[in-house]
Order: sequence, then structure tokens, then C-alpha cells
Amino acid sequence: MEEINNESTRTESLSPKVTGVGGIFFFCENPKETREWYNKNLGIDTNDYGASFESRNMQNPDEINILQWSPFKQGSDYFAPSKKEFMINYRVQNIEGLLEQLRQNGVTILDEIQSYDYGKFLHIMDAEGNKIELWEPA
Repeated sequence: MEEINNESTRTESLSPKVTGVGGIFFFCENPKETREWYNKNLGIDTNDYGASFESRNMQNPDEINILQWSPFKQGSDYFAPSKKEFMINYRVQNIEGLLEQLRQNGVTILDEIQSYDYGKFLHIMDAEGNKIELWEPA
């Protein structure tokens, strides 16, 4: 129980902000063919979801970060209500504090924070109508 309280205190003490890019998602006509093209021509090791790129945090070299690259079938409603051809996922810290900050700033919030084994997610719209996915890794 004490470990959970320490984690909660640590998260609350972090300033709510973006810490990096967590994913790049884009529409295409045929995601399978697109993944195969990138694999064959650019050597990107793809799977059914796209590809994951690992990097290290320069301030904390033991921390490994992931950037998810994923082609989506043209017309997928995952980007809705945005009409854009892409969506960016930003890695964040203190997603609860960031949500409060976004509400105070009048930002369009599309859903509530959703928690999974691999982190917490929230979707917002920017001033240009781009849907943005915010992700706090577990």
C-alpha cells in the first residue's frame, strides 16, 4: 500500500506536460500493403499494428521509451471527430494534472482518462481540429 501512495505522490509532484512523442498514426488505403512496403523498402520491422521504435531518455539512460508508428485504414473512426489524415500521440507526465490544466484553458476534451496495463490515455482536440492522443506510460 505504501508503494502506491509513493507513486501517487511522485506523479502529483511532476509538472503536467508533454515529455515526448509516443506515436504517429496516419490513414492509408491498405494498411497491410503499407506496412509491407515500409518493411521491404525501408527495413522497418512491422507487425499487425505497425512498428515500435525504442529510444533512451537522455536524462535517465535506463529509461527506454517507445514510439508507435501505425498506418490506419482510410476512414477509420479512431481519429474522429478530426477530419485530418493523421493523429499524433504525445507521451505525458501527470495526466490527471494535465487534464485539469486543459479544462481550465478551455481545450476540447473528447473523453475521460482511460487506464490500461500499459498506461493512461486521454483524447483532446487542438485549435486546428487535430485529434491528439495523450499517453502516460505505466
